[in-house]
Amino acid sequence: MKILVLCTGNSCRSQMAEGFFRHYFLKAGDNESAYAVRSAGLEPHGLNPMAVRVMAEAGIDISGHSSDHLDKYAKDKFDYVITVCDNAAANCPVFPGKAKRLHWPFDDPAKVTGSEADILTEFRRIRDEIEGTVRRWLSGLDRLAPDAIS
Repeated sequence: MKILVLCTGNSCRSQMAEGFFRHYFLKAGDNESAYAVRSAGLEPHGLNPMAVRVMAEAGIDISGHSSDHLDKYAKDKFDYVITVCDNAAANCPVFPGKAKRLHWPFDDPAKVTGSEADILTEFRRIRDEIEGTVRRWLSGLDRLAPDAIS
């Protein structure tokens, strides 16, 4: 299964979704030959340190992820192209192959203003929403055992 997660900046939401997909595929015993998960953005902004921090709190290290432009994957074939913001959904190009397009809009935690605590709270909220959505979607696929996504 090949999945591409897209958002505008490839800095927060798509990075967190990529991290959760990889985590649950590995937990299910899949290796990199059984799946490929990538994330990209329309205007990559670099990996957001708060996204790295809240994912580390969830036990998932995304510090090695890169913030890529979607052109990097434009010729690749994916089974699913998942947009996690409205801007990406509106401007996502057509990918070759039979990719199913899914749209899972999440608020952008990078746009939150306030104290560091306020911003961190919002990043955690969005992280948890993304994890719940990824888990629900994966539970609908027959290829992962239920205990792999618990």
